[in-house]
This record gives sequence, structure tokens and C-alpha cells, in this order.
Amino acid sequence: MKVIIATVIVALVVAFVLGVLLGLFKKIFAVAVDPKVALIREALSGGNCGGCGYAGCDAFAAAVAAGEAPVTGCVAGGPATAEKLAQIMGVSGSGAERKVAFLACRGTKECAGDKGEYTGLKTCRAAQLAVGGTKLCAFGCVGYGDCAAECPFGALSMGADGLPHVDYKKCTGCGKCVKTCPKKLFALVPAERKGSVAACSCHSDNKPQIRKNCTAGCFKCGMCARKCPEQCIDLASGIPQIDYAKCTSCGECVKACPDKVLHLLQDVVNA
Repeated sequence: MKVIIATVIVALVVAFVLGVLLGLFKKIFAVAVDPKVALIREALSGGNCGGCGYAGCDAFAAAVAAGEAPVTGCVAGGPATAEKLAQIMGVSGSGAERKVAFLACRGTKECAGDKGEYTGLKTCRAAQLAVGGTKLCAFGCVGYGDCAAECPFGALSMGADGLPHVDYKKCTGCGKCVKTCPKKLFALVPAERKGSVAACSCHSDNKPQIRKNCTAGCFKCGMCARKCPEQCIDLASGIPQIDYAKCTSCGECVKACPDKVLHLLQDVVNA
């Protein structure tokens, strides 16, 4: 009995000493936390999407508070969040611009032919690594929805046509789809931009084969450039590239395109 009592007493003494030591160590080695970090974290979207370039909202908040990241870095929050962070940090929040995702492919099941039956893992990345994608068009959307699965805001969904569709009311421009797509078919574009944009990524110059592979593909007829009154379309890369400093959004190129590859971006975003 005495042994048990002695053991209990020793254990209590040891616990008390350890508690005191831990308390002292906590005070001695305590790291001061900038109160701005909590304010910044609260103002963020909370999506932990990584669009800011950091591991998550906590890491980004700490970086902003330390002056290592710009207040405009939260792409998911957009201009509104940038203004809140600017007020907390006492700096200007101007320059924040809302961006959204645009898919440069219209190769639906009806338009784009398949190479054959793919029996591997049903992900875009796996199909790309295994057989270079499932479509005859080497540049076309694989269609297994990796982008939709990765979107943290539910702004992407796979349609019955085999392509991902963007809900622009939900899209925050976080860039997850851009990083996920193995074909690099997504691009972030300013939501308020006006002008034409090409919904195709086929850079091949084999015109007859382009039409066989996908009836919705750009087959390099050059009609858009010839019809543009501002001469702001460059075809050097094989895909119409628009000089938005010159583009007046007149829509003449959209009308001239025989395969409806070109669209006015404002019509796509506000559809």
C-alpha cells in the first residue's frame, strides 16, 4: 500500500514539475502572431484553391501580412476581397481584376471522332499519358472531367456533349482547371474583356485532316483575318490570336468563320 501511495505522489510531483516547465517554455519560446493574419484570413474566400500560388488560405494570409504576397493575390475573392485586404494592410487594392476560365475546344462527341475504344483508367491525365488522349484530334478535350472534379467551387460540370461547361456565375478564376487539364485547353481571361476569342486549340496545318478529325476545328481558312476591319487577328500560331488593344468587338470575324470557331467573349461569359 505504501508503495502505491509513494508512486502516486511521485507521479503527481513529476506531472506538476513538467507542467511548470512546459508553461515556462511556452512563454520563453512563444512566437508573436501578427493580429493582421487573423483579419486577413477571415476576409478570404476560404476555398483553399491554391490560385494565389500558396498552399492554402492560411499560408496566403500569413504571406500577405508579412508583405510577401500582394493584396490582389486572392483570385477566388476577386476585387472585393482585394479591397478588404488593402484596408487591413493600409495599401491600395487597385489592380484586382476578376478572371474566369475559358475552354478553347468545341470538339463535342458529335464533332470530334475517337481514336478507338479506350479501356484504361477513365481520367484525362491517364488517357493522355497512356495513348495521347482519346480523340483523333491531338489537341482536343479528352472528356473525362478531371477539371470538373478538381473545381473547388462547382463551376464546372460535364455536359452530355462530352465537354466541360463553365458556370460563370460560380467561376472565380482560381485556375485549378488550367493546371489540371493535360491538354492545356483552359485559359484565364478577364471577365470584363470584350472581343473575339477562338474556341479551338488545334495548331495543325493539315487542313484536310483537321476536318476529318473534328468538324468544329479551325481549319486555317484565314477568313477571320481577311474580314477583320481593324486587322487585329494574327494567324501565325495556327490559331486566331486577337490583339485586344485593336479589337472593337465588331463581330465581323465571328460572322465570317465558317465553322463558328470564333465567339465574342462577352457573349460566352454572360450567356
